[in-house]
Amino acid sequence: MLSPAPNLAEQINNWEFVELWVDTIVFPPRLLMLVSDKDGKSYIYDPIEKYKLIFSGSTYDEAHSWLLEDEYERVDGRLLAQDVV
Repeated sequence: MLSPAPNLAEQINNWEFVELWVDTIVFPPRLLMLVSDKDGKSYIYDPIEKYKLIFSGSTYDEAHSWLLEDEYERVDGRLLAQDVV
């Protein structure tokens, strides 16, 4: 049985970095948040939908590809956990 993906609050001590992604084709632009954990798994959350999990990938590349397929663009920069803690 697969374990469910953690919600954002459960990742408070396990995240490694966060990226913001934007869909510039629609207005207002839609923002998504990619969170990668220390195990290498990546999750995409929608902050407008109360941080609802919309994609779970076993690697960063899977989440990255999912965002690119839907024509999202990464906002410059990455927030690292080590810089916040």
